[in-house]
Amino acid sequence: MARASKRISARFYETVKEPGMHADGDGLYLVVSPTGSKRWAFIFQWNGKRTEMGLGRMGVAEARLVAEDARRKVAQGVNPIEERKASKAQAQAVATFGAEADAYIATHATSFRNAKHVAQWRMTLSVQKDDAGQFLKSGYCLAIQTKRVDQIDTAQVLAVLKPVWQTRPETASRLRGRIERVLDAAKVRGHRNGENPARWRGHLDALLPKPKKLTRGHHAAMPYGDVPALMGKLKESAGMGAAALRFLILTAARVGEVVGARWEEIDLDKAVWMVPADRMKAGREHRVPLTDSAVAILRALHTEGAVGFVFFGNRQGTHISAATVTKALATAGGSDFTVHGFRSSFRDWAGEETSYPERIAEAALAHVIGDATERAYRRGDALAKRRKLMDAWASYCAPRANNVLPMKRQRA
Repeated sequence: MARASKRISARFYETVKEPGMHADGDGLYLVVSPTGSKRWAFIFQWNGKRTEMGLGRMGVAEARLVAEDARRKVAQGVNPIEERKASKAQAQAVATFGAEADAYIATHATSFRNAKHVAQWRMTLSVQKDDAGQFLKSGYCLAIQTKRVDQIDTAQVLAVLKPVWQTRPETASRLRGRIERVLDAAKVRGHRNGENPARWRGHLDALLPKPKKLTRGHHAAMPYGDVPALMGKLKESAGMGAAALRFLILTAARVGEVVGARWEEIDLDKAVWMVPADRMKAGREHRVPLTDSAVAILRALHTEGAVGFVFFGNRQGTHISAATVTKALATAGGSDFTVHGFRSSFRDWAGEETSYPERIAEAALAHVIGDATERAYRRGDALAKRRKLMDAWASYCAPRANNVLPMKRQRA
């Protein structure tokens, strides 16, 4: 029988005081010292010897990601300890932006909300890694990824920011702040001098217009009456992005929840998908009832003994990106709309076309309902009722003969 993994909960991590090594599973241990300080360790066999790799202080989710990366390297015949030493030596020899950003994220991992937040930092700063631990050629900072931090100037920072400053203001603002923090840390470590070229006040504010403020929830949503026609077009596509988009529409889930879905979270026999808390916006585990149509999509992708990501990417051990899902929507004729907007399409349909209570529709969207007292008395998640609602939505979304609609956003 396989040993249980992921034994350590976030609460246990916060409250445990008993000194010793506490197993999370698969070689990952939480080490508590007699003084109460905590660190993580990954233990593996190398050349027939038990070897311990210290991971430092970080949250439970981040520790599992780091251990998973180390475990994969061991399976590939790479000693993760030696590789880390080599990476550190290289970073010290040539302090590139990529190395500094990677070091900053590793140092501040415990301050991030969850693993999803860590992934967002890595993506925007172009320090996502492949199975070999090399930086992927993706993200917004590719132009400065290999630049020495002591040579990065205002012009290079502007070259990164300008392409998204007006079109994606919220992302651009966060990106600027992250670049500023990385360069500040590099200065403290003695890898650069002078003013920070990514500073806003008294510097970039004189060169860039003030970022536009977005209205919260402003996502162009396809009218629900057009969704069946879109589903028909998507069903004709064999692409992974189209399959993920169909699954997203049928489950009314967020794109990050869908592209990160793993086979270990899904029970095909019970038709339930358990999305872990670290991938949910509200930070709470969420059970999703799967309709027959959603299960059919999964079974078409499932193989015997399947593990890892459901909607897998081209590189081994990766999943497709949100951009892949967006591209599938555009290819099917929905370029006027956003992927996130399908949650609004579902909500509008539930409110206008069904008699299901509002709280059931909101629960289907994993929205937090009521105040703390009300939630304390209502501990269930209404799975059975939500299943009926989602079955009705799936029936509505089913492509119908001669259902050809323009799928164009209404203009004011």
